[in-house]
Amino acid sequence: MTRRPADGRLAASDPGQQAGEGPPVASIRATAYTIPTDAPEGDGTLTWDHTTLVLVEARAEDRTGIGYTYAPRAAVTVIEELLEPIVTGRSALDVEGAWMAMVAAVRNAGRRGLVGMAISAVDTALWDLAGHLLDQPLTAIWGARSPWQDPDASPSSSGVEIYGSGGFTTYDDDRLRDQLHHWLEMGCDKVKIKIGESWGTCRERDLDRVRIAQQTIGEDASLFVDANGAYTTQQACLIGSFLDMLEVTWFEEPVSSEDYVGLATVRDHIRADVAAGEYAADVADCQHLAPHIDCLQLDVTRCGGYTGWRHITADPAIARIELSGHCAPHLSVPVAAGTPRLRHLEYFHDHVRIERLLLDGCADPTDGTLPPSGGAGHGLTFRTSDAEEYRVA
Repeated sequence: MTRRPADGRLAASDPGQQAGEGPPVASIRATAYTIPTDAPEGDGTLTWDHTTLVLVEARAEDRTGIGYTYAPRAAVTVIEELLEPIVTGRSALDVEGAWMAMVAAVRNAGRRGLVGMAISAVDTALWDLAGHLLDQPLTAIWGARSPWQDPDASPSSSGVEIYGSGGFTTYDDDRLRDQLHHWLEMGCDKVKIKIGESWGTCRERDLDRVRIAQQTIGEDASLFVDANGAYTTQQACLIGSFLDMLEVTWFEEPVSSEDYVGLATVRDHIRADVAAGEYAADVADCQHLAPHIDCLQLDVTRCGGYTGWRHITADPAIARIELSGHCAPHLSVPVAAGTPRLRHLEYFHDHVRIERLLLDGCADPTDGTLPPSGGAGHGLTFRTSDAEEYRVA
């Protein structure tokens, strides 16, 4: 049986073998796949008709681990030129060491944005590989509480709570209602729609869509909204007052997530919780942001993968604030399951559709909760044959 130290790092089953003395990483391969959306999608500041997934396959001995991020295809170049030479040849069980080496190697390239996404994809692949080498799920390696494995657990504790997310500004009213009904039928009692259309210049339509959403979900579910930083501080405070009257409980990125003063000002003027953090790349980003919001969002595909997520959530300076997982739900759920102060995980329409299209092992939500996939590592496997038509790099 694999030993797990108290800090959750890897240890081998042989008492004489120290963590990090596993087989070397033989190869790191990155491939990009661009998948069309099922309808035009948009938020407060962008519109799009496709999403690109960058897949990483990490191999050691006869085992393969996969990880991914949602990023431009240029992330493949970052992985091939900056990260693959650093990781190949290292112990496949020294995931923390590989992560620190990658972070050091990108100093001149910059840690955030595209580079952070690339690191995230490699890190999640390495953790999955380690899980396969040890024949353990990541929740066991990290020591996460696993109520979904407890036959006596109640349904409400049998996974990570999710909220339905989508509600794009490009949807007409009927499509918005249909999507909201779908989430309610899944058991979600929290749902989120996009507002801030055209950089906050369509306030009446924003509020009309909020009213439609509230009428659709009724009193048994909570409504979240996400402006993706579309408003100015003055606009956000004004629309926030209307959102309070409409009983919206979550206002995500009312202003840019880089505008700490604006976030704090909006938070002080409205009842709804102010949330941000999806672009945070490291502990320092989160330390700066956390004092100005009510809930910190973490994106495992941007914040440095599982290792980055775990560093952030363990930091004492962030201990006061509650957390929410952003997007990529099936990749996020193993690390979210063991995260203290976690409120919920975003069940984002675009990513859910892609993950179920290209990955085996995606668990079905039950009563508004999502369990880990099961099996070694994170439990997901990539269907290469199904993805071939979408491959771009």
